[in-house]
Amino acid sequence: MGSVFGKESVEEPPHDTLLSRSDATTSYELRKYGQRYAATITYKKTGDKSENSPFGALAKYIGVFGTPQNEGDTSIAMTAPVVMENSNKPTQIAMTAPVVMENNKDDDSDSNKKMMFMLPVEYDSMDKIPKPTNPSVHIEEVPSQTGVVHVYNGKWGEARNSELAKSLAQQLIQDGVPDMTEEYVLANYQFWGYNPPFTLPYFRRNEIWVQLESAQADYLEKTFKPEINAAERPVMKGRNKFTIGALGLVLGCYAISVLWKKTNGSQYRRISA
Repeated sequence: MGSVFGKESVEEPPHDTLLSRSDATTSYELRKYGQRYAATITYKKTGDKSENSPFGALAKYIGVFGTPQNEGDTSIAMTAPVVMENSNKPTQIAMTAPVVMENNKDDDSDSNKKMMFMLPVEYDSMDKIPKPTNPSVHIEEVPSQTGVVHVYNGKWGEARNSELAKSLAQQLIQDGVPDMTEEYVLANYQFWGYNPPFTLPYFRRNEIWVQLESAQADYLEKTFKPEINAAERPVMKGRNKFTIGALGLVLGCYAISVLWKKTNGSQYRRISA
């Protein structure tokens, strides 16, 4: 039930958030990801959403629809819902997020697209990853990357993704990112999806990712330094707290003493008069 309302219970690739531009017209984060591995499939655009679709082929590889379509050459102990299998049996692999879809590199709607399932961090080398039995599914190494991500909710589709990618490009250009162009973003952005199809649109987490060169990422870090949040602010030590508190108490007592003397003194003079 939680997934209907956007609760995310699957593993994500670890990353560092280097910068958050939440106050920008088109908000984005600067993130750095380490090396990862992904199950990928290249396909042409179709409306097929069955088990024979690109998503279905990748889901079968990790065992979503029953027996995993992989050779399972190595027995690997993994956290639930992954199970340990003998080396001669298929290996079930945990579903991870996001599901990545590369944008069309040109205007030809029949050109090839790529969908990727990021594999759990336990699979950190090719020799640990079960080989797909479906020849259309491939295992790829995804190198360490730094890039910007725009997060949005609601429904997604190619038209909206392109529109948001264009807005992100304009924001990056406005922010002065060196050698950034709208053409580059529209040709290279990726859509990252984190929720199953039955999640209500309002609660969906969708992302537009654009990889940056190191010089571009360095520029953003130097130009828009992250603010120190409450958790990172210096914590006052116990002795300092006590010193300040004691000083405040002394000053408070002194002020009351002065006020009391003035008040009683004025009353005494009036009585004497």
